[in-house]
Amino acid sequence: MAQQLPQFTQYMYNTISINPAYAGSRETLSAVALHRSQWVGLDGGPTTQTVSVHSPLRNDRIGVGLSFINDELGYENFSYIYGDFSYTLPMGQKAKLAFGMKAGFTHYHIDQELLDDPTVVNDRFFDDVSNRWSPNVGLGAYLHTNRWYIGLSAPRILNTDYNNGRNGSIDYVALERISYYFTGGYVFDLSTNTKFKPAVLLKATNGAPLSFDMTANFLFNDKFWLGGSYRINESAAALGLITDFQVSKKLRVGYAYEYPISEIRTYSSGTHEVLLMFEVFKSKRIKSPRFF
Repeated sequence: MAQQLPQFTQYMYNTISINPAYAGSRETLSAVALHRSQWVGLDGGPTTQTVSVHSPLRNDRIGVGLSFINDELGYENFSYIYGDFSYTLPMGQKAKLAFGMKAGFTHYHIDQELLDDPTVVNDRFFDDVSNRWSPNVGLGAYLHTNRWYIGLSAPRILNTDYNNGRNGSIDYVALERISYYFTGGYVFDLSTNTKFKPAVLLKATNGAPLSFDMTANFLFNDKFWLGGSYRINESAAALGLITDFQVSKKLRVGYAYEYPISEIRTYSSGTHEVLLMFEVFKSKRIKSPRFF
């Protein structure tokens, strides 16, 4: 069995959760809060909350961040708390290449309701794995300008064997598998007031099907984003609608809806995701608009 990291429709605004090299890339203090209710109507469907904050230091080449993710699926709950560090190198006049590392802890918990179930209460395996804190680290690289970006990362690179080899009859090796992420995006000017921003995310996890996300958003008057998404995944294929509004220079509000097109559509009315982004602009260091 393998527990995968949570997935997000608005991944392009929550990049810090999967790539530590993104820390500080927005050139200001940036905070993001996101709530995702996946497969609404399905009993025990995943719900995820994440809060992250990151910023460059006075030395613009160094970025730091902190992220927390709470992911609940049925009887299982995963909590992730990780710190991020990045170092950026200039690549010519416009491009920048950042390398990043994240380190922290993952907590795994099984609901007491399951442990009280008479069919599993005598299975010591559940007692062995519940309420465990496990350290982990991640690595990433992020090449970007103010018009495009590509990223490659593995946010958890250590396999955690909760079974510790104490019961060879249990076919269970690790709760955390290595997931590799490739991201990319570009901004095109369609007119003076309209921009077009396609983006992609490819996720590969050992023992799980490939997941490929494609999004396409239009930006009107630098205030209103509207677009769609398509996820190719054996178990979670979906079509999505994404909309974001820049309420003020500091505050952005986003909403995404996904309609499942896999077999799970029989049991679910879809997925809802709400995002808040708050940024503090205290200096004139920002030289161009931030689209990523």
